Amino acid sequence: MEKPEGRFGSGRFGGRLTWGAAGPCEDSARTVGLTPIPSTSGPPGNKSRFLPRTPRAWRELIPREEEVVSPGEESVEALLDLVRSPHSPWALLEGSSAEDRFLKELAIQNPLVLKDTFFYSYFRSLRVVDKQVNLVDKGLLKFLKLEELVLSANQIKEVDAINLPPTLKVLELYGNKITSMECLCAHPPPRLQHLGLGHNKLLGPLESLYVTADHWPNLVSLDLSFNDLTDLQGMIASLSTLQHLRLLVLQGNPLGLVPYYRGFTIDSLSRLCVLDDITVSPSEKYQFRGLSHHGDLLACEAQLVVTIGNVKGVPDTSILDPDPGPQGPFISYSYYVTYGFVEDEEGEGSKYGGVLAETVEPAPRGEPLGQDVRQEPSEGREESVESGPSTPSGQREDSLASGASAPPPWVTDSAEELEALAKLRPRADPRLGPSAGTVLFSTTRKPWTDVIPCNYEMQHSLRDLVPLKAFLLAGTTVTIVEEKILSWPLVPPPVDIVSPAKKGKGEKDKKGKKDKDKEKDGNDKAGKGEKGTAKEQKASKKKELPKELRQDPPILRVLGSGLLALEPLLAGESLVSSVCNFGVIRTPEIDRLMFLRDLKKNKKAKNVLEAGKSKTKVPASLEKKKSAFAIYESDYQPQPLTVEVQIQLNQCRSAEEALRDFSL
Repeated sequence: MEKPEGRFGSGRFGGRLTWGAAGPCEDSARTVGLTPIPSTSGPPGNKSRFLPRTPRAWRELIPREEEVVSPGEESVEALLDLVRSPHSPWALLEGSSAEDRFLKELAIQNPLVLKDTFFYSYFRSLRVVDKQVNLVDKGLLKFLKLEELVLSANQIKEVDAINLPPTLKVLELYGNKITSMECLCAHPPPRLQHLGLGHNKLLGPLESLYVTADHWPNLVSLDLSFNDLTDLQGMIASLSTLQHLRLLVLQGNPLGLVPYYRGFTIDSLSRLCVLDDITVSPSEKYQFRGLSHHGDLLACEAQLVVTIGNVKGVPDTSILDPDPGPQGPFISYSYYVTYGFVEDEEGEGSKYGGVLAETVEPAPRGEPLGQDVRQEPSEGREESVESGPSTPSGQREDSLASGASAPPPWVTDSAEELEALAKLRPRADPRLGPSAGTVLFSTTRKPWTDVIPCNYEMQHSLRDLVPLKAFLLAGTTVTIVEEKILSWPLVPPPVDIVSPAKKGKGEKDKKGKKDKDKEKDGNDKAGKGEKGTAKEQKASKKKELPKELRQDPPILRVLGSGLLALEPLLAGESLVSSVCNFGVIRTPEIDRLMFLRDLKKNKKAKNVLEAGKSKTKVPASLEKKKSAFAIYESDYQPQPLTVEVQIQLNQCRSAEEALRDFSL
């Protein structure tokens, strides 16, 4: 081990610890006040009480009672007071144990005892945490009574078990880079009772071969959490040979994501008392009785259900658009929510019907965020010019249609022209695409309302559990998207063009027709006012709207996007429920226009406006409506953009449910 800074037992050592020919006495003892003073870690000491460097007779080293302490030295009682006083700079640290006090006082009362042999035989616990240790050598064998060894949060890849003291009862190697337990099983400590290997890189079905009673006959507690173990049946079969096992931690492994994991483990290990830090209750044992006999019939897959609820705080952008003319454009808006999810490599994601599923394509570099993006139609989607003349499948649509290998006409040999074309092409917002290793799913498009109900629910079933674990650790990105579509009439409305020569004749004909129409319909129009004519004009305009429209490619805009943490599903939680808050994006101007529009929709509000114009007496009820806008402005609080998201990991509650829903 490479001179790590460590902690022996409960006594803190800030110096260096050497594993080799030289013992740890000189370097480590200095930091707890065990060496001559002056020292920064202890009170002023007495030089005459320590062994000299020159050889002298042993009798000369024993201080005589009649000797008087020199003025430059402190008495033993004074030094002990400095150590024991809480206000002293050499006082023990808060939380120090009785061993700390004993060593401090021993260094003052009898410093001659502090030798290498004392340290190696005294300490029973050694902790070296987060010190970049990458090797465990035979220096540990010098600790004759060592029972606890903690080497967590280091860089250890393998541990040669022959270098571990046989007296060990506790071995913790959390947070290292160990890929297999095979190295520990070559010569394991026979008395070991607790083994902690959580947060390593254990992977593969062969790891179950190294957790049997042949290697760990006295093991009581085992922690293999947050590795990449996938073979639940094989692991439980090996653990069942450990007759003394009472505490087991397997959460954070892919095998813990299957719905029947807890029930199958409890029924298979009847002596188990605590599983994943949760006490095994008698009711659990009763509910899952008999499940262990049907392990081969259970499908090894995880099921997660994604639910997306209401979206709030979306601004109605259409209120800023001008009224369309007869030639368009007619603008429509819709809103939807997207999220990424991992998919099995077999391509089972294709079974999801009615949702948006896109393959992963890396987003172009240097693209600005938050801009409107014009999405190409799905039938004619083309690759960016920068990516070359071929798509990920190797061919373009033009090449497929013509059967030729020549590049399309828009691809040129000039790099400058390619760069110029790339600048003109709209750049996609990377938040609109899936992240690496995931597929993008989407809710159905919904029109704008103050509260947009998505009513979305999707069940994801996956058999490849290792990528699922990595996905849950990374989380998923939830995005709210606005889709804007411009529609145009296929055939523009006809426009009459009258030549100057026929203009006079046309005007006379029109005059005659108008006079005849006035005489004919005079009686009909007598009982109708301007209001009726306005309605007829609106109706005629509606009739003139074209029935067939041509749609431009949709323009997509990201309203809000954020990461949803899913790690609690690995840590034992069955549900992650969150209201994703993306902040306020509605402006006061849009909210004011929306409020006025809602007032106009109300007939009573119209009466209020008309009463204000005519200066007539307004009823008290209408006066209240009239002051609504003033109240709105005084109490105005913008609503943030939010969306309700839930992701639930299915878990069986009984053996019957597991056999009914997950039998092969």
